[in-house]
Amino acid sequence: MSVKTKLPALRLRLTAAAENIVRGGHPWVFAGSVRQQNRDGKMGELAVVYDRDNKFLAVGLYDPASPIRMRVLHVGKPAPIDREWWRALRAATMARRNSLFNDQTTGYRCINGESDGWPGLVLDRYDTALVLKLYTAAWLPRLHEVVELIRGGSQRLVLRLSRNITEMAREEFGLADGQLLHGAPLDGPVIFRESGLRFEADVLSGQKTGFFLDQRENRRLVESLSTGGHVLNLFSYSGGFSLYAARGGAASVCSLDINPHALAALERNFAINQDIAAVAACARESVQADAFAWLSGPADRRFDLVVLDPPSLAKRDSERPDALNAYRRLLNGAMARVNPNGMLVAASCSAHVPAEEFFDLTRTTARATGRHFTEWRTTDHAADHPATFPEARYLKCIYLRFS
Repeated sequence: MSVKTKLPALRLRLTAAAENIVRGGHPWVFAGSVRQQNRDGKMGELAVVYDRDNKFLAVGLYDPASPIRMRVLHVGKPAPIDREWWRALRAATMARRNSLFNDQTTGYRCINGESDGWPGLVLDRYDTALVLKLYTAAWLPRLHEVVELIRGGSQRLVLRLSRNITEMAREEFGLADGQLLHGAPLDGPVIFRESGLRFEADVLSGQKTGFFLDQRENRRLVESLSTGGHVLNLFSYSGGFSLYAARGGAASVCSLDINPHALAALERNFAINQDIAAVAACARESVQADAFAWLSGPADRRFDLVVLDPPSLAKRDSERPDALNAYRRLLNGAMARVNPNGMLVAASCSAHVPAEEFFDLTRTTARATGRHFTEWRTTDHAADHPATFPEARYLKCIYLRFS
């Protein structure tokens, strides 16, 4: 896969520190690390990095408009980045998922960006529909080739775009977020299975690619902890944790979210699972409220299991101190709602808050309550969401049982 050009190959030389970082496997080359290049680069073309000894170091996708000037595709010995190379990469990526899922789980991540060798590109499956999300404009000139490579036997392929490239995609390539790239138009959400439960995914305009696939393993753990209990799901979105808790035998589930559309989706997800006896038997309540405000009120209700899974609270490193303060407020309020012998499940998806910092904050906040607690476990990324470099490690979750 290549962008046709009659120009000489784009050659980059990096600072000594950046050379070492790339040689060590990091997939990003920042603009400030490029000390020399032979010409101006075009969006999406291949750029080749040569080291101080004029030897091949790496090749990647060039993006002149981004602080991440090049996203590494290959490092080490020279290799032709041709059609066969891309096909081999796709085959290897899919092979890593072959043993992970069966027909009871038809929603999962097929390609996880840099950690699968596809920098700035995510591909999710929802039953027979695929959703391609791009986080860098470097893929836009190659979109036709990408579609042919990844489409496979899917009935539909939907394009999703990160906010930072939406305007460029529209103005320079005529592309829109939620655009159907292949297949018949959708007349509603896509229904898929996860661990035997049915969920709907709004693949055209929903958050991420339509569902939070990355929390699957934690949802399964919550199911195993819910038998006979009263469960509170904070920041419930469309009810993933709530449904698993219900199937796990929860006596009741209270789902809280500020978004009425998310709560409506939650109700629909419960409706399409009423053939499961435990789901039908579970008493449920939906509360439309801001979780920060709700948790700051009196703790007049307590629950046997509290799930705290807020959206990212730090989009950039400068927001990290405020995010830690926000997490502390949420943790204090959530812990006040946990019954004796109850469990708190606290998750963070803020990449700029490292796992150990979040875990330590949670433990410190728990100690400050004066209650005795034990740590059951911590979790991170699921197998279909590998994270092979620091910036990719965003998801973490800790389980505390209070006396």
